[in-house]
Amino acid sequence: MISLHTTRVRRRRPVVAAAAAGLLATLLAAGPAAATPDPGDAPNQGTVSSAQKADAAAAIANGEIPGVDEVVHSDNIEHLTNIPKDALQGTNSDLAFQGKYAYAGNYDGFRIFDVSDPKAPKTVAQVLCPGSQNDVSVSGNLLFLSTDSSRSDNSCASTTQPATEKSSWEGMKIFDISDKRNPKYVAAVETACGSHTHTLVPERRNVYVYVSSYSPNAAFPDCQPPHDGITVIKVPRKAPEKAAIVGFPVLFPGEGPDGGGNPGAPANPGVSKTTGCHDITVLPSKDLAAGACMGDGILFDIEDPENPKVIDQVQDNVNFAFWHSATFNQKANKVVFTDELGGGGAATCNAAIGPNRGADGIYDIVGKGDKRKLVFRSYFKIPRHQADTENCVAHNGSLIPVKGRDLMVQAWYQGGVSVWDFTDSAKPKEIAYFERGPLSATQISTGGSWSAYYYNGYIYSNDIAKGFDVLKLDDRRTDPAKRIRMDELNVQTQPDYFDDFDDD
Repeated sequence: MISLHTTRVRRRRPVVAAAAAGLLATLLAAGPAAATPDPGDAPNQGTVSSAQKADAAAAIANGEIPGVDEVVHSDNIEHLTNIPKDALQGTNSDLAFQGKYAYAGNYDGFRIFDVSDPKAPKTVAQVLCPGSQNDVSVSGNLLFLSTDSSRSDNSCASTTQPATEKSSWEGMKIFDISDKRNPKYVAAVETACGSHTHTLVPERRNVYVYVSSYSPNAAFPDCQPPHDGITVIKVPRKAPEKAAIVGFPVLFPGEGPDGGGNPGAPANPGVSKTTGCHDITVLPSKDLAAGACMGDGILFDIEDPENPKVIDQVQDNVNFAFWHSATFNQKANKVVFTDELGGGGAATCNAAIGPNRGADGIYDIVGKGDKRKLVFRSYFKIPRHQADTENCVAHNGSLIPVKGRDLMVQAWYQGGVSVWDFTDSAKPKEIAYFERGPLSATQISTGGSWSAYYYNGYIYSNDIAKGFDVLKLDDRRTDPAKRIRMDELNVQTQPDYFDDFDDD
């Protein structure tokens, strides 16, 4: 067994609990705006009390948390390199992979790295194309980019513009990346309420794009309630300029202005009202998808990709504030859902919040066909308490492909990168970690790992503030995954690792 020992001992003194609870209450008191997940166009800066500053300083001095920007990790992880931000200075976001290339989203555009030498990635291109989120995926010669902020037009030279103006644009952008050094913008499709995230369902001739967006408002001409489904775009591979919306399947049918999803408060205090989905993960080999949809988690059938069919719908009105993302295990008999409590801008990895909120929820899939049900088994949260100045909550991660085990690497913002084992759904456990100390000991500053994914033997992390990190994991439990070689990886289009790829 490889230990998780580090020179820093992780303990949180009981006196901190009240202060931490006060900080979260302050961050969430603003109402719906504070619950909107993921950082905005500008880094979140928030003040903390003098008592919280003193506590952070004492915790650093006592070795209970790392110092500002100090790197710490378990013995079985090596930090190979960090590539700081360059031309694109916005918030770093999601990652995708293809061959020897990694594609890194940024609120200012996207960056392409050559990772053929993981110890020394090289920048191939940086594309300036501002828009909130810039969630990125790739398929063949096409790159897809989400825009979830109102822009003056669909060009990469657009400026911000209020969503109340009919002429404002947000949605999907499509690039031709056949020349990695010179990506070409080839198409755009406007979608209702923009595109917070998107998920590819690739076929031979076409790529279907499931667009997740939410929070409609009667004052927004292009984002009207009810918004109780997802937008489906069909993109012909040989003619991407003909990309078009082919449907808006309703996932939460019901009466009333918001359909049949979670009503949120006042019925369910502290829980987001479901007005769309945040993220969807598809498992094409099984014609299956899992949706993290604000106040609901859903399982649905995508055999007909233009007309997905919901199989089961679950809620957790005690511990889940915002269903953020989903990951299947390899056998497709489990789903890990994440809760983004505090919207990614709060310090929720502490004793006051506890182990069950802002965590992962592990669900077994039981039954067959349309009778399948999601059955809750347990929660998982990183066991290291973070400073009151560190935004920390469950965020994006991927499977580590090892036959017979359910292993995952996951980002936790300033909580860092965690590798954990959920083979036993009821008893998940962390087996490795990497993290930095707080960006600041005196104020809340948004940072940390947005996405941490395993690809061809290495872990790649896109740190919101610090840039692109490459980690090497050496552990007998995860070493078999090094034999899996993939030609392409969009984590939300989850592969069947042992059928789709060569593991010789």
